[in-house]
Amino acid sequence: MAKSLPLASPELNRLRAAAGLIPIIESGLADSSLSSERAAVMASFCEWTLDIKTADTDSLKLIESIRQGLERLKVLLTT
Repeated sequence: MAKSLPLASPELNRLRAAAGLIPIIESGLADSSLSSERAAVMASFCEWTLDIKTADTDSLKLIESIRQGLERLKVLLTT
């Protein structure tokens, strides 16, 4: 039987977008197709999504993934 997705909410959609944006930023920085200024603006969106207060398991997993991604981005942006 197919696994059902949790109901979408604006908060969950923002978390999903931020989680998907992290690898795009990393890739853009790696191949120099994205300026560090633009990457910083995109990363600030990801940081903003972390203000969401939730107890939902799926959201908490996304939040942790975003936090880890932001840590990697901070290293890339400071070098």
